[in-house]
Formats: sequence, C-alpha cells, structure tokens
Amino acid sequence: MVKAPRGYRNRTRRLLRKPVREKGSIPRLSTYLREYRVGDKVAIIINPSFPDWGMPHRRFHGLTGTVVGRRGEAYEVEVYLGRKRKTLFVPPVHLKPLSTAAERRGS
Repeated sequence: MVKAPRGYRNRTRRLLRKPVREKGSIPRLSTYLREYRVGDKVAIIINPSFPDWGMPHRRFHGLTGTVVGRRGEAYEVEVYLGRKRKTLFVPPVHLKPLSTAAERRGS
C-alpha cells in the first residue's frame, strides 16, 4: 500500500466546511475592508473560499489572538499554541472581531 498524502489541507473536510446557507456565496465587502488596530482581539476563522489568499494552517482555526501589527494587506496576529507564542500573517478575510462587553453595552 502507498502512504496517504499529508498535504496542507489534510483532514479538513469537516473543519473547513461552510454552513449550507453560505455555500457559493462570497463574504460582504465590509469583511475585506474592516480595519483592525494594534491590541484588538480577533478570532481566526478560516474562510475556505479563499485558499490562496494567505490561509492559515488548520491548527489555528478557532483560536483567539491579538493584532500586533500590519504587513501589507495582512495583519500580524499573535496566538498562543500551548505555551508557545506564534505570530501569524493573516488577511482580514480569515479574521473576525471579538466584541467586548463594553462594545455590546454601547459605551
């Protein structure tokens, strides 16, 4: 038998699947144009419609990070993986802002 390939999207059939009502759609323009500032908390949610546009590895899907800076169109996001601190360069398509309690209250 031949060994199964271990590619970049290995074992992501369920992880990188869109909900039924979002299939075939592209995200709103505001997703691309959203500005994050240094210190903002963001969630890394991989959008499978954009595999060639700086998609982070699947191990970072769902993690929370802090925006450290900007590099071109992408943002530098600092994430902890166990005890290790990792710096990822993620375009805004794969990021979602985390709302704080103060923002929800309208303060």
